Amino acid sequence: MGNSYAGQPKSTRFEEVLHSSIEASLRSSSLVPRPIFSQLYLEAEQQLSSLEGGNQADNEEEEEEGESGLERNGPSNPYPLAPPPEGCCTTDGFCQAGKDLRLVSVSSEPLEVPTGFLLVGVKSPSLPDQLLVCAVDKRFLPDDSGHNALLGFSGNCVGCGRTGFCYFTEFSSHINLKLSTQPKKQKHLKYYLVRDAQGALTQGPAICWKGAEFRSRQASASVSSGPVLLPLEGSGPLTAFSSEPGAPGSNPGIPTGAQRAGSALFSEQSPPAAAPSAVVFNGRDSPRHQQMARSNLVALARPSALGILSNSGPPKKRHKGWSPESPWAADAGYAQGSVNRAKYEGVGVACVPQASMVGPASVTFPVVGSGEPVSVPDNLLKICKAKPVIFKGHGNFPYLCGNLNDVVVSPLLYTCYQNSQSISRACEQYGSSAVQPISEEMQLLLTVYYLVQLAADQVPLMEELEQIFLRSWRESHLAEVRQCPQAPLQPYLPAPGPAVPVTSAQLPWLAGLAASSCNESVHVIECAYSLAEGLAEMFRLLVEGKLAKTNYVVIIRACRNAAIDSCIAVTGKYQARILSESLLSPAEYQREVHCELATGKVDSLGAFFSTLCPEGDIDILLDKFHQENQGHISSSLTSMSVTNAAGLEVGGTPVCASECREPRSVWPAQLAVAQKLLSHVCSIADSSTRNLDLGSFEKVDFLVCVPPSEVTFQQTMAHVWRSGVLQELGLEPEPAAGQRLERRVLKLDAEAPATFTAFLQRSRRSPNTLFVLVHDHAHWDLVSSAVHSLYSQSDPCVGLVDKLLNCREVKEAPNIVTLHVTSFPYALQTQHTLVSPYNEVHWPVPYSDGVGLYPESKKYFGLSEFIESTLSGHSLPLLRYDSSFEGMVTALGKRFPRLHSAVIRTLVLVQHYAAALMAVRGLPQMKNHTSVETLEITQNLLNAPKQCPRGHGLMVLLRVPCSPLATVAYERLAHVRARLALEEAFEIILGDPGASITVGKHFVKQLKLWQKIEDAEWRPQTYLELEGLPCILIFSGTDPHGESLPRSLRYCDLRLINASCLARSALEQELGLAAYFVSSEAPEEQAVRSEAPDSDGEKPSSSDNEDEEAGTEACFEAASPERRSPVRRERSCSHDSASSSLSSRVSGSVPCSETSAQPPGPMQGEPARSSPPYGPAEEARAPVEKPRPDGVPWAGQRSLQVPAASCSQPASSPSPGAASAGTLVLQASQCSLAKACRQPPVVFLPKLVYDMVTATDSSGLPKAASLLPAPSVMWTSSFRPLLNKTMTSTEQSLYYRRWTVPRPSHMDYGNRAEGRVDGFHPRRLLLSGPPQIGKTGAYLQFLSNLSRMLLRLTEVDVYDEPEINSGPWEEPEWRYTQLSDPWPDLELFRKMPFDYIIHDPKYEDASLICSHHQGIKSKDRGTRRSEDPPARRQTARMRLSKYAAHSTYHHCEQCQHYLGSHLHYQLYESTLHAFAFSYSMLGEEVQLHFIIPKSKEHHFVFSQPGGQLESMRLPLVTDTSQECIKSPTFTPTTGRHEHGLFNLYHAMDGASHLHVLVVKEYEMAIYKKYWPNHIMLVLPSTFNSAGVGAAHFLIKELSYHNLELERSRQEELGIKPQDIWPFIVIADDSCVMWNVVDVDCSGERSREFSWSERNVSLKHIMQHIEASPNITHYALIGLRKWGSRTRGCDVREPFSRCHVHDFILLNVDLTQNVQYNQNRFTCDDVDFNLRVHSAGLLLCRFNRFRVMKKQIAVGGQRAFHITSKVSDSSAAVVPAQYICAPDSKHTFLAAPAQLLLEKFLQHHSHRFFPLSLKNHSHPVLSVDCYLNLGPQISVCYVSSRPHSMNVSCSDLRFSGLLLYLCDSFVGAAFLKQFHFLKGATLCVICQDRNSLRQTVVRLELEDEWQFRLRDEFQTANAKEDRPLFFLTGRHI
Repeated sequence: MGNSYAGQPKSTRFEEVLHSSIEASLRSSSLVPRPIFSQLYLEAEQQLSSLEGGNQADNEEEEEEGESGLERNGPSNPYPLAPPPEGCCTTDGFCQAGKDLRLVSVSSEPLEVPTGFLLVGVKSPSLPDQLLVCAVDKRFLPDDSGHNALLGFSGNCVGCGRTGFCYFTEFSSHINLKLSTQPKKQKHLKYYLVRDAQGALTQGPAICWKGAEFRSRQASASVSSGPVLLPLEGSGPLTAFSSEPGAPGSNPGIPTGAQRAGSALFSEQSPPAAAPSAVVFNGRDSPRHQQMARSNLVALARPSALGILSNSGPPKKRHKGWSPESPWAADAGYAQGSVNRAKYEGVGVACVPQASMVGPASVTFPVVGSGEPVSVPDNLLKICKAKPVIFKGHGNFPYLCGNLNDVVVSPLLYTCYQNSQSISRACEQYGSSAVQPISEEMQLLLTVYYLVQLAADQVPLMEELEQIFLRSWRESHLAEVRQCPQAPLQPYLPAPGPAVPVTSAQLPWLAGLAASSCNESVHVIECAYSLAEGLAEMFRLLVEGKLAKTNYVVIIRACRNAAIDSCIAVTGKYQARILSESLLSPAEYQREVHCELATGKVDSLGAFFSTLCPEGDIDILLDKFHQENQGHISSSLTSMSVTNAAGLEVGGTPVCASECREPRSVWPAQLAVAQKLLSHVCSIADSSTRNLDLGSFEKVDFLVCVPPSEVTFQQTMAHVWRSGVLQELGLEPEPAAGQRLERRVLKLDAEAPATFTAFLQRSRRSPNTLFVLVHDHAHWDLVSSAVHSLYSQSDPCVGLVDKLLNCREVKEAPNIVTLHVTSFPYALQTQHTLVSPYNEVHWPVPYSDGVGLYPESKKYFGLSEFIESTLSGHSLPLLRYDSSFEGMVTALGKRFPRLHSAVIRTLVLVQHYAAALMAVRGLPQMKNHTSVETLEITQNLLNAPKQCPRGHGLMVLLRVPCSPLATVAYERLAHVRARLALEEAFEIILGDPGASITVGKHFVKQLKLWQKIEDAEWRPQTYLELEGLPCILIFSGTDPHGESLPRSLRYCDLRLINASCLARSALEQELGLAAYFVSSEAPEEQAVRSEAPDSDGEKPSSSDNEDEEAGTEACFEAASPERRSPVRRERSCSHDSASSSLSSRVSGSVPCSETSAQPPGPMQGEPARSSPPYGPAEEARAPVEKPRPDGVPWAGQRSLQVPAASCSQPASSPSPGAASAGTLVLQASQCSLAKACRQPPVVFLPKLVYDMVTATDSSGLPKAASLLPAPSVMWTSSFRPLLNKTMTSTEQSLYYRRWTVPRPSHMDYGNRAEGRVDGFHPRRLLLSGPPQIGKTGAYLQFLSNLSRMLLRLTEVDVYDEPEINSGPWEEPEWRYTQLSDPWPDLELFRKMPFDYIIHDPKYEDASLICSHHQGIKSKDRGTRRSEDPPARRQTARMRLSKYAAHSTYHHCEQCQHYLGSHLHYQLYESTLHAFAFSYSMLGEEVQLHFIIPKSKEHHFVFSQPGGQLESMRLPLVTDTSQECIKSPTFTPTTGRHEHGLFNLYHAMDGASHLHVLVVKEYEMAIYKKYWPNHIMLVLPSTFNSAGVGAAHFLIKELSYHNLELERSRQEELGIKPQDIWPFIVIADDSCVMWNVVDVDCSGERSREFSWSERNVSLKHIMQHIEASPNITHYALIGLRKWGSRTRGCDVREPFSRCHVHDFILLNVDLTQNVQYNQNRFTCDDVDFNLRVHSAGLLLCRFNRFRVMKKQIAVGGQRAFHITSKVSDSSAAVVPAQYICAPDSKHTFLAAPAQLLLEKFLQHHSHRFFPLSLKNHSHPVLSVDCYLNLGPQISVCYVSSRPHSMNVSCSDLRFSGLLLYLCDSFVGAAFLKQFHFLKGATLCVICQDRNSLRQTVVRLELEDEWQFRLRDEFQTANAKEDRPLFFLTGRHI
């Protein structure tokens, strides 16, 4: 029985289809009915595939639809059943035996159920609101997955007791179901029936028939209630009734294909996720709604019966009206919507937030009037108990007159309708132009269906309705939408179908048809002429009381030939109250509450309270208690424990675990965020727009702007002071009192403009200072200053952020960077935002890129973790609501309709606190007048100090947003406390944002004692300083302003927050007050056992502590899953109430010993100590770092740990002190402050908010995240995707930037009109992160990092090494110069001996050069092995002077034209010029290329403009211009296009100069890209692998050739050749700065002098040297290398005749015949110096001019890598492998032969010259070259040229001879004049083996040297690489 058809026509089936077709024809004016037989003969495979895809093709669902719709709304054809026996009962709800089967009748009766049977609820179409009870064999029922049900039926009648029904058809007749279709168990057996706590039979979970997707068979009738203000993203029906959160279900809010044909098409053409998603029905506590939510799911799906008919798939009965019993909508909608539901579910918010903008948001007068006015009856509010809320719909709305105060009119529904019209316009943007919007008739009909399915405790949400319109439109226009390739969510759209328009004539009838099944919840009034008559009729019915059960009245005026008029009135008391209050603006809300308090309207509520207490008025009881106990009870309940604690402390015994803090530093996550901020700033500076020139700033200054909260202000100042950022930035020289703190922290109050003006003035006066403007808590006050006048009277601070931070001066200042910091950035992420998405920094999450940034022992407990704790399946989550409190508020709301809900809630909660305090204080009868939750709070508040030896207590945060109500609560609780003699037991603090904290003297004394403060004037200034104080903090203010709370916070009572108009940011910041870091370490068994059980006597008797304790344990484990170890769980009892057993259980089970070893976390510290930089809103719980001096402001911060000296060892320690240690562990574990380290606070929420927060969608995203992000923004369109849990913060930002726009009141509203295309401010950043996580510490660290970076940009690492081989200085016998000589005297200088020894420290590993002038150094100069890495050279950090040379990273306005990077300059187009000259040594013509920018062409001579390059212009020796440098500068470079210091603009002090970069051919393009305005000399391609010697060689030869050309050219102009300037400069690419040593010889004695150093420009040095007398007689002029360890002897001689390096002036005329060795890679400058000196030329070093060389880690010699030519060889090549025997199979290397030779000789020359090792008195003779043979071998250089100046070698016996590429000047006679040791070795090096043999013969070497065949070697080069060959021999 009950099987589906498989494509076979039957008679009944034919009748059904025929009936459906006829009815469709009657109802539709334009639709052609589908052929009947096309509906009947359907392939079975198609149905099966539909079943697999979504289980939506079951024919029983089709027939159910027919019976549910037609039997009550039209003529029906009953299914032909056997006639009932005569005389039997045929009454609905009774069996044929006359026994009542209705659940409401038999729920309390005992029913006998046979073994194996279950009680099941049966749905009867004739009784839509009732269930019939029957017993069914569970074998014939499905399991939880919808499978394994036996075919057939077996059941019993519980009424008459008849058993053995084997067919459901027979059974349905027996129980009088009276069906119109074939009876099937799948359609009518709907719910399991279960017993509740009272034993009553109630409706349970739905039976999960295959396809129905009701997945739970849990036998619990207590279901989680849903929020009233819930978004439209749904988890479906199961979420509504199941205890499994997020369980999927169908979406009744989707007007999808009601026909299964479309559903079947889903499974064939689209993935299962293509169907509409589900709605979560909120407020499901009532039994009626539990039934409604299960049965009325079709309510919203019916419109598609009018809108879509599919051409394929199984047939459905369409157009049969609507019935709440029809469950097919749920079945059809789930499978498609469950998988990817989050892809396009609606994000919803109560219709309120749209009104929460500037000015009045509600409309208490007619919006649009038309026609005759309608009078509002008098006393309407008194009669209805609530103000009806009328939503204007379509068309004209009549005028209202009369009692307008008792009615509210809103345009929100009209706006919703208009927004749905923008859907089609949005689609047109994607290319579809033919899409039509939803008709007005369809909109209204969908609205009616939506209202019908709402339960009695639900409130309509405009965004839910918007999403319904969206889904309906998508289905209706799927074909058009699919033509748009970029349309959002196109893959998830349902199947297409032709649209069926609803006509005006059909609308009233169809609306009435839908409303007829909702038990009068929706009433439809049809008007003939105008809405006025409908409104008048509604008012009449209201006055007559005929709408008492009606929540919504729909008024329609529909004519055939005119547009419809409509409006909807909300008349339900619950809904009308919430909606009317939500339409109030914040100012109106405050005004109304103040009016109610001022006029005494609340007195009636107080009088009512007094009648509730049988014992009499509470005040009378208080007075009686006070009189009876006065003088008998000490009010100081904690003084004894404090006194004892003090005594223990004096004794030196640790007394409380919470007082031992661990030192800590800035948390790694904060460092990471600070670095990300810094990188974003650098990105701004590096961008092509040049909006930030970091190179121009020398220091950093800042200003932190905070909301106008005194606590936040003091808190931020404390963070800034403790961070040390003032000292690091150089803003506060002494860290004492910090008088300048107030200049760095700005409270945005009425006095802020003056301080901000001073800040702007500082920024203008200091253009070299980078100012960072930090806007903390940036989501506060985003109101535009343009509308400030609306707030000028009520709140002068409104609009200050826009007025100050967005002023023109801040936007245009090039030295101000704005940083917005917030936990809720959504309002700053709109289409008009000023912050670029690339300038957003999001806090790293611990489970992705934040790995390693969070300590393993710590877990951040934020909103998602609180929600997670509610899903643990236990009774006491950390997020709770108070059902008894909510019930009382609801009842009083009906009794006092004129009082605002906030007033009622506040007074009720205060009454509960008063009764709870009285109950705890000794009046147990008052327990009945409070809630268990409030009693728990007060018990723990009073008992916590008793559990700590020092009296530490806990804090209770009572959030009262309305300030007048907060004052009332404060005064009332203070009065109760005084009457109960509890003034010294706990403090009550009124937390007003505009005022400072007021604490009683007794408690100030306690705080000073705990925090060891001796300052007599000290008072707590922040909430963090209330650490450990037992108190109730009444926290007022519309929004929190970033105040951090201490770690002793135990309860966050948020039951009074405004639940009617919450946006996402408002909700998250309220819950952010409880955000916390907890320890996730596993509790240890010993610590658990050490807890002694306390009495349970004071716990509320209404709770089961054992069950709750186990529940909270598991709850906490679920929330902290990181590290768990098996522990034996024991019950831990304490004075905590039952509900707080989480606190006692969890905290008591964490070992104290573990905390001392825990790494520092991102939490905050202890009241009496300082801590690192943390923020005003997030660092409430951090350990501290260093003690602070007295009198300095401090904000105590929460510690996440419980370190204590008393528990520094495990309780199981076998030491003699184990017993006492165990006692101390017991004490520590009982301290409430110690417990707080290991648990987050408990949060109490309003029921509405709780439902909203705990509901999640299918992706796990909390529903609250889908709310409107902020009241100040609005959605751009309903045509938007939905948020998803998988979205990152960046993706959420992009989502809000795409789909939200600011309201006109928002400060960013006019941003797009400023003329910029993108609208982003280039110097504005946004930092977002969860609350209480450490953002303030991060941005303070960022300021420090930024300051260090600017210093780093203005500093450079230069080589700082003393000169080598200098030895002790001795007074010379002859003075060649005087101390004060500015230039050398040529004649005296000629007499000065040349210093052969190398003093440059970079040649520390080079061979020593010996001469007869200097003593031979015999010390051991080096012992490093060749394989050892080179030693790190010493460097010093130097501040860049204004005359420094710069790399590409320097940008400033002055040198932009020099670099050629200015956007407006077009002069940097370069031309390539060839320049050739011949040189005999190369044997061919040298072809060079110049790249010359047009701006530098004046330095050259061309044959004609743009013609052949002829020469480079040279000045005259006699030129004396002070604005130019005569010597052209050549800089050879490789691999340093970015880091080379080629920007000489500042070094030359702006003087005109010629600078040429010498680059290799393969690097030409990259250098040209980075230096477009520099002249470049490109070496031939044959030199691509050459060393620096080749560059020097070509520079010198080119310069001499150019000198000759210039002499010829200018000789024609009458200029003598010797007058042409012959010098060039060859400078390294790492010369960064130059300085001069000034010598003062004014001492009393002639030998005394002093000196000082100063930075000078290169221009100064060059002009000084170029002005030297007889300068053309010098061949080489150089500078000394800078070093910090300058000695007197170093500056005594102003000039030296020695080697010069790095920066030289070369006289190309004098050195015409002296060449650089073009083959050299290293030491080529030493070799050239020796050649020049041996040629008889002068080398002069200006000792008082010094050059600093920057350490550059890339390029230069590092560019040469020696690797193997074998591609697969991964082994490293060592220097010993650089040579090999000829013709061997040695692995060849990919490196030049000369480089291999030089490197081998540097490391392994001792193999060739064994006698020379450490034998400095017998050096190696090196002829015509200097090769580095390593530091342990000395060489003696001689030149073979005639008339050379060589050292006297007559008295030297050499240990070796080195002949390198000998030319013809070296002969046998020349060598015979030198003497060698016996056994000395010879090394001859030649280009090839033939030359090697010829050289041996020519030099007659075999006469004195012995050679062996095996002593011939070559460099490890292949033949094509031209290896070098060398032969070694031994002296005979």
